[in-house]
Amino acid sequence: MFISTAFDSGNIEVIRADRPDDIRLNIRKDHASDFYQWFHFKLLSTAEIEHRLVIENASGSAYPKGWEGYQAFASYDRDTWFRVPTSFDGTAVTIEFTPEQESVFLAYFVPYSWERHLDLVQWAQQSAWVEQKVVGTTLDGRDMNVLVIGEPSEEKRSIWITARQHPGETMAEWFVEGLLEHLLNEDEPVARQLLEQCVFYVVPNMNPDGSVRGHLRTNAAGVNLNREWATPSVEKSPEVFHVLNMMDEVGVDMYLDIHGDENIPYNFIAGAEGIPSYDERHAQLEAKFRAAYLQATAEFQTTYGYDKDEPGKANLTVASNAVAERFRCLAFTVEMPFKDNDDLPDPYQQWSDVRSQQLGRDTLRAILAVVPTLR
Repeated sequence: MFISTAFDSGNIEVIRADRPDDIRLNIRKDHASDFYQWFHFKLLSTAEIEHRLVIENASGSAYPKGWEGYQAFASYDRDTWFRVPTSFDGTAVTIEFTPEQESVFLAYFVPYSWERHLDLVQWAQQSAWVEQKVVGTTLDGRDMNVLVIGEPSEEKRSIWITARQHPGETMAEWFVEGLLEHLLNEDEPVARQLLEQCVFYVVPNMNPDGSVRGHLRTNAAGVNLNREWATPSVEKSPEVFHVLNMMDEVGVDMYLDIHGDENIPYNFIAGAEGIPSYDERHAQLEAKFRAAYLQATAEFQTTYGYDKDEPGKANLTVASNAVAERFRCLAFTVEMPFKDNDDLPDPYQQWSDVRSQQLGRDTLRAILAVVPTLR
């Protein structure tokens, strides 16, 4: 029996692995941080024998309630992923299944590799509508890519989309992949209408280092990037520093920051009700976007989500709040589940890479509905 994490986004520590029915594991913490929950590893063992894998430190993870009702992902070919029986007893997470092949990969959610990210950026660049920009580098020396989609002009609205500030929330980059496939389809009327009125600035991965290192929530310095938007620095959070500089250069009329939520089994958005400049115009814009999103897809709902901030009490280190206040623009955090969307449950896949892609496509329809009122 062999367990490996020597690959992009690998994360697990082996306590004991001498019997297939009693494999004991721990999830490794993010570097220089106490956050952990993401896991991704390869198991090489005997096929057609029941395996029992116990993650012993699950109760100390960043979001222990996230394990309740959760099912892990597995794949034989690293392309098609499926859920496997998983339970949580309040202390440990136990995965029990009988692999059909001798080698299988297991992960917290469907991984989105750095190689796939590079492929996505280069694929997008093939469109005549797209210019790829590198606005800076990360602490580990990786590119910070921004895709500029459409022909910039003063009349056009600037729509910013960032994803995966928290690297373990891989559904965010699957969302962006689906959005880009739809936006760059020359035969799609919604895409044509949007690009006549808007320029999109898309950052598919805000945290390349954390993604490759197998982190849940932080970058190479152990910093949570979604708490850096008030005063980002080249030393601690160059990813935010460089993207915010470009936002200042080109402006922002609308901003969506794409995430995943461990606990809440629904798709939802969080607005900027608590920012100091929030007014009736902002409230009307938010209401219009929520209504348009409900029309665009049955995967979205407004009943469940985060509590709204009290007036003037917003955390301005958080991306969507900081951008909404800085640019007086419409800004939301978009959250997808790690488990399932309980409004439309799928007992086999639950929430998945494919459903994340589809939500990305559908989100464009909601954006189109509010474009005329963004200024």
